[in-house]
Amino acid sequence: MKTDVLDVDTARRRTVDLTEAVRAFCFPLGDGLCNVFVPHATAGVAIIETGAGSDDDLVDTLERLLPRDERYRHSHGSAGHGADHVLPAIVAPSITVPVHGGEPLLGTWQSVVLVDLNRDNPRRSVRLSFVEA
Repeated sequence: MKTDVLDVDTARRRTVDLTEAVRAFCFPLGDGLCNVFVPHATAGVAIIETGAGSDDDLVDTLERLLPRDERYRHSHGSAGHGADHVLPAIVAPSITVPVHGGEPLLGTWQSVVLVDLNRDNPRRSVRLSFVEA
């Protein structure tokens, strides 16, 4: 298995497109599976269309579903931080993408994105792992 870790800054964006980094990681590797994993309790990864508003729609929807207020039992950090800990139950902490000839087999409009609503920690690690077929 080959693995690498991306360091990602989410201070300015709640979603960060990782697609090109995933492509670059997979390029020389042939056929197999690429797993994208976020080892954080308050972030996730998703496959969505980006650039046409879907990424902003996703953030808006998550913020409506997980309001940042004092309703959460998990209450340390900034106001509503408990919502950040619920996020990975909705946006999974990992995805797996099939790879053929070093190319991730994503659909035409699909992108791999990191989703992070947590305002308390803008530095994220994303682990890429490749298992050969």
